[in-house]
Amino acid sequence: MPQGQVTTVPQDGLTTRQRRRQAVLAVHTGHGKGKSTAAFGMALRAWSAGWPIGVFQFVKSEKWRVGEEAALKALGQTGGPAVAWHKMGEGWSWIQRAGAERDHAAEAAEGWAQIKRDLAAETHKFYVLDEFTYPMKWGWVDVADVVATLADRPGTQHVVITGRDAHPDLLAAADLVTEMTKVKHPMDAGRKGQQGIEW
Repeated sequence: MPQGQVTTVPQDGLTTRQRRRQAVLAVHTGHGKGKSTAAFGMALRAWSAGWPIGVFQFVKSEKWRVGEEAALKALGQTGGPAVAWHKMGEGWSWIQRAGAERDHAAEAAEGWAQIKRDLAAETHKFYVLDEFTYPMKWGWVDVADVVATLADRPGTQHVVITGRDAHPDLLAAADLVTEMTKVKHPMDAGRKGQQGIEW
């Protein structure tokens, strides 16, 4: 796409402007770092465009404080568009606690139910569904329901979903798919995550 030129023009009867304003479903997947970071970068652009933002984090505990949350919440208090932040779960990204799976499944299902309500009400213009691939992968949220709901969402609500191992049906439904590939990471050398880089 040199200089922003499209590679094809569909025969859909829409003008260039109408096509440009269509809602986008984006998926950031893969085993490399940067999926959520890229999604929050998009959220900053959305905020700058004047769009209300809804963030739903599926593997971040209420106790965790991430830099993107502090920054976007601060922006939401400046008189610009609102930023709503929701966390589901107790911070079980890679390790699921024995005996707690049912609670996490219920929280993920309720999180998805809230997203469906917000989409139906057109509550936000831009949604970040952070680490949402995992509840789908683990069977806690039905992939077919997610795909159908997002395909039928009203208005021009933009959605970005992050997480590893995105389901093929979700990838097929998306307008924009980016796969983050890990080439090298400090953890390979025994260095744990640090503030300002990982959170």
